[in-house]
Amino acid sequence: MIRLQSGGDEAVIHEKGAYLAALRHRGRAVITEGDPSTPTKAGMAFLAPFANRVKGATYVFDGIIYSLPRNSEGNAIHGLLLDREFKVISSSADSVTLETVLSHPGYPSQLNVQVTYSISEGLLTAEAVIRNLGPRRAPLVVGWHPYFAVGSLPWRVEAEAFRCEAVDKIPTGKLYYYEFGDDGEYDDCFLVPSGLVKLIVDGREAVRVVSDSMKYFQIYTGIKGSVAIEPMSGAPDAYHNRMGLTIIEPSQSVRVGFKAYYG
Repeated sequence: MIRLQSGGDEAVIHEKGAYLAALRHRGRAVITEGDPSTPTKAGMAFLAPFANRVKGATYVFDGIIYSLPRNSEGNAIHGLLLDREFKVISSSADSVTLETVLSHPGYPSQLNVQVTYSISEGLLTAEAVIRNLGPRRAPLVVGWHPYFAVGSLPWRVEAEAFRCEAVDKIPTGKLYYYEFGDDGEYDDCFLVPSGLVKLIVDGREAVRVVSDSMKYFQIYTGIKGSVAIEPMSGAPDAYHNRMGLTIIEPSQSVRVGFKAYYG
């Protein structure tokens, strides 16, 4: 377990899954504190080489059929790294970089994955650098799963967004313009061309999530007292619908990340 500190801010990160379990600003929880044994129920899990669901837990890439771990819905979900042990390759008081190598029979290639978290007063920066170590190209979507704490206060999301049409939580590839209202229940993907999403809590801006490389956001409200605003480089089921899908070539590196302002 790694603790980062900067002024009145503190973050807790676990090597298992490169999982950010807690983020506090002057004693206040910004991200709902979680546990690495259930990383997608609180805290902020790291998701790769796919984010959220892959329909049917199978896909075809370059003519080969691949099978992924299947959940109770019959889909694959949340990538292949939640249980993977990362090692710390560099650290300071307010920043840490963790690394692992992904190799899985359900994935076409081998990836070197580096995840960096940095904090400063009122700001979290998350970045991933992924390099294809193998001889085959491969499909790639990267995401994070932060649960921002709202407690029992009224909240709303602000973003210029297009909602992904979905059937059984699987995007079809179609988009339509969407206007957010107050509160609401969500387990939906949105394309936000500006890469800017605001979380307004009790009438004030509590969190601003900004990204140049991650323009898809899953909004999820299934955990009481939290709103998950999940930046992703591509949509759920991008292995099929191709929405935001990156093809990473042999020896190629891909860099993605986001910033969350919460001061």
